[in-house]
Formats: sequence, C-alpha cells, structure tokens
Amino acid sequence: MSELGLFPLGIVLLPSEQIPLHIFEDRYQELVAECLLEEREFGLVYADEEGLREIGTRAAVTEVLDRFDDGRMNIVVEGRDRFRLLELTGGRTFQTGLVEPVDDERDAADPKDTEQALQLFHRLVELTGAEVEEPRLDAEQLSFELAGRFELAPELKQRLLQLTSERRRMQLLAELLEGAAVAVEQEREIGKRAETNGKVDPRA
Repeated sequence: MSELGLFPLGIVLLPSEQIPLHIFEDRYQELVAECLLEEREFGLVYADEEGLREIGTRAAVTEVLDRFDDGRMNIVVEGRDRFRLLELTGGRTFQTGLVEPVDDERDAADPKDTEQALQLFHRLVELTGAEVEEPRLDAEQLSFELAGRFELAPELKQRLLQLTSERRRMQLLAELLEGAAVAVEQEREIGKRAETNGKVDPRA
C-alpha cells in the first residue's frame, strides 16, 4: 500500500496507452511538476457524476510538448500499472489516496479471440483510413495494447480496465470491435446510398 497523487478525469487511461493532456489547474500543475522533478507517476482515475472509480492507472509523463508562462503544460502520458484506490487522503492541494496494485490472474487469452480481435483491428483501420501504430504482438496484455488504439467510450474502457483476466478482456474487446466494425460499415453504406438517393444506378 502506498500514497499516490491522483488526477481525476472524465477519461480512462489503459496500461501502455499514450494520451495527450492539457494541464491548466494550479493543483495539477503542482502535481505534474513534482512527478517530472522526482521522475515518478501519478494516478489517473475515471471520475463522473457518480464519483471516483476504484480502479485507476498509474500515468508516467513521457513528453512535455509545451510549457506556458502561466504554468500550463501540454504533456503526453503513458499508462503503466493499475491500482485499486483504498482510501482518499488529504494534506495537499491535489487529491491523494492510498492505493494497492491490481494484478492479473493467470488466465491467458483464447487464441481464437486474439486472432478475431487482431483481424477486426486491421479491418477497422482499413475502413476508417486511420494511421494507427501496430500493436506489439508479444505484449503480455495485448488486449490493452489493442484497446488503447481506439476511441472507446470511457465506461467501456473502465470495464476493460477492471477485468483481471486477459481471456475475459480479449473476449470483451473482440465483441466491442465487432460492433464498431459493423457500425462503421453501416455508416459507409448509408453514405453511399445518400449519394445515389438510395437507388441503384444500373450504369454503375
């Protein structure tokens, strides 16, 4: 158990995922500055109208993109290990809490689910034309590597984050990507029909 500076946000950071953050509040400028100076991590935890979630992710600052005269910063953070928030603590300008690590069970993904998720990943990249970095296939938590490359709703990412079984995460991810692929294909089909007034052009 250890104390960790917390950064509650309306987003979820997955292990190995990289995201940009704009740091503008004084208290979080202080938190990030300390982390940079002491080369340590802070805890990013999903928060909404229901409050803080119990499971969060340690975030390491990997790059400082901009520093402004008023102390604001644009940074890039990378998700590291997960933690469970046990108790909120006080005494600092920013929120702190006692945390403990969250470890995975020994429960490897089904190769069929992994293959399906990878196929759907490439299918979605092709459908959307997005420039996305290939996942590291030898990653111990490949589900997080894949999920971190998609704009999933925070609630869905939190579900993945809280699962301690790679098998169950990969199953869920394959389901989510299948739904996303179907939605993108339907959207493209609707767009094509709109261009032709919904009628088949026999000259095509």
